[in-house]
Amino acid sequence: MKIGLLIFDEMTQLDATGPYEVFARIPGATVLLVARSRQPVRAQFGLTLVPDTDLKHCPKLDVLCVPGGSGVNALLLDDAVLGFVRKQAKTVRYLTSVCTGSLVLGAAGLLQGKRAACHWLSLHLLAAFGAKPSRRRIERQGRLITAGGVTSGIDFGLEIAALVAGPAAARRIQLMIQYDPRPPFRAGSPRQAGQAVTHAVISHQRNFQAERAALVVLAANRLER
Repeated sequence: MKIGLLIFDEMTQLDATGPYEVFARIPGATVLLVARSRQPVRAQFGLTLVPDTDLKHCPKLDVLCVPGGSGVNALLLDDAVLGFVRKQAKTVRYLTSVCTGSLVLGAAGLLQGKRAACHWLSLHLLAAFGAKPSRRRIERQGRLITAGGVTSGIDFGLEIAALVAGPAAARRIQLMIQYDPRPPFRAGSPRQAGQAVTHAVISHQRNFQAERAALVVLAANRLER
């Protein structure tokens, strides 16, 4: 079982490291960090990750996971990355994403008519790629599995573990990482956070989201040619 996590500059590291922690504990699984080159990748806020392989030399994967983050914007028009995703998508057992990684799947033309999850701030942008935006924490449609924002990647990782190694193995992994979330605040979704907190986040991200929306339009237009 070969599981590949696409990593890139300005990614949200927990989108990848959360699932990685689970994937690495799946019996018999090999987990690879895949990047555009073998150079270290600097995630958003500075954490540095070292790729195991590059796009050209990456073997055929059983599971491909695309995480999200602000660096997704640069991938939406990146032919090398999108071509890699399309190529792997033809043969993977499960094609997956966490957070705004689903926008990359959309830009690769892989979400047409499919339900897909995403971070709540960018969820509506999936429609430009012909996808059906889903507010579910984990959305599974056949071999396509997409997760919502950031922390949902751990839930998603456990679901993948259950699919490839069985529910008992997934439960053992969950216990070993002591995944028993009890957040100090109920503010993990707009509904829970309330209007004031939600509007503050939206206002802070307004310019970035406008830039992302423009790139999504460009990426979607390229698919129509």
